[in-house]
Amino acid sequence: MKHAGKVAIIDGTRTPFAKSGTDFRDAMAWELGRYAIKGLMSKAGIESKEIDHVIMGTVASDISTTNVAREAALGAGLDNKIPAHTCTVACISANMAVTNAAAMIATGNADAVIAGGVETFSDVDIKISKKYRKFLLDMTMFKRPKSLSGKLGLLKGMSVKDFIAPESPAISEFSTGLSMGKNGDRLAQRLGITRKEQDDYAAMSHMRAVKAIKDGVLQSEIVPVVMPGQKSSIAIDNGPREDATYERLSKLRPAFDKKYGTVTAGNSSFLTDGGTAVLLMSQEKAEALGLKPLAYIKSFAYTGQDLFEELLLGPAFAIPKALEKAGLKFSDINVLEIHEAFAAQMVANIHCLDSATFAKESLGLSEKIGEVNMDQLNTQGGSLSLGHPFGATGGRLITTCCNRMKKEGAEFGIVAGCAAGAVGNAIVLENAN
Repeated sequence: MKHAGKVAIIDGTRTPFAKSGTDFRDAMAWELGRYAIKGLMSKAGIESKEIDHVIMGTVASDISTTNVAREAALGAGLDNKIPAHTCTVACISANMAVTNAAAMIATGNADAVIAGGVETFSDVDIKISKKYRKFLLDMTMFKRPKSLSGKLGLLKGMSVKDFIAPESPAISEFSTGLSMGKNGDRLAQRLGITRKEQDDYAAMSHMRAVKAIKDGVLQSEIVPVVMPGQKSSIAIDNGPREDATYERLSKLRPAFDKKYGTVTAGNSSFLTDGGTAVLLMSQEKAEALGLKPLAYIKSFAYTGQDLFEELLLGPAFAIPKALEKAGLKFSDINVLEIHEAFAAQMVANIHCLDSATFAKESLGLSEKIGEVNMDQLNTQGGSLSLGHPFGATGGRLITTCCNRMKKEGAEFGIVAGCAAGAVGNAIVLENAN
């Protein structure tokens, strides 16, 4: 194993993406990862012995499978001598898994790595109350009183509510206490993004996804899944809606700021279950195995922003940084796959990339990054329509970007996303064909 040249993306696969509580409601996250990895290995036609490492992203980790990458790899039948680790960077966790894999390969620490992500909210861990947790821990691990009076003493200060009321999962910023949706509303209000712009964008995402499914263009990256006890396979995403028109979306009420908000359930991404897997190799390894890469990773960048004002603007900050590292201009990019957290977030990033003021004041640049060509952006749908399994989305973005570059004959593509904690990411891909 030596220091590698180019890092190649050989192929990528994913399970269908399903709204949480539907098709995959009985599946654990590691199982979804298993399906994706197994499908990838079969599609690439390589043996387990060729893989050096497995990295998977996840967000709502199951305490029983904390290193979900290891469980998914073993479940997929990979050799138990292959190490695996799990990473989490909120909605760009799979992006980090892929760039970590690229770094391992570029530094000669691996020749072939599987990277992707998994997520399920159909069976997310729910905490009992903090007082009840302390009671159980003191009872069984820490104080362990022997006498009845000692045991009863642990109940001091507790009420019936502490035993029956769980802590509901909250998708919000730990640092600010604001939910992503509330941040979306604040961003829309600050930048003057209208409700119509948001609903128009959301409707476009759904229509593009519906068309992509009808045309069969997504099937090359989807691994059909047969759940235990089921006779038929799950083969398509169940999020895209043909009836998600502007007229229908415009009638929905605000979901977060009930009085002045413009972010609704219809122009937001929804809780989703799914798994993704991407195969990365050194150029030399791919050539030795006779594999033709789809693309090469040319550069990548991560950024951190202000948690109140710039939480959802990750792409606008990370894209120029990744382009600079690649020695490219925004006009050189012909394929864009950007994570759609909210329509407000997408419109905001599109505006910022095309703003000389944003470029000067936020990036310290003398001119704007560039205008987004909507015919190059998320042409097969995005997170608003296909779904957004937090830890897995980056794998879908990268796989779709590579496939689109090949089909469209584009030299360069870019994948980008925002994440909780105001972290941004962008990855520049170069067509290997």
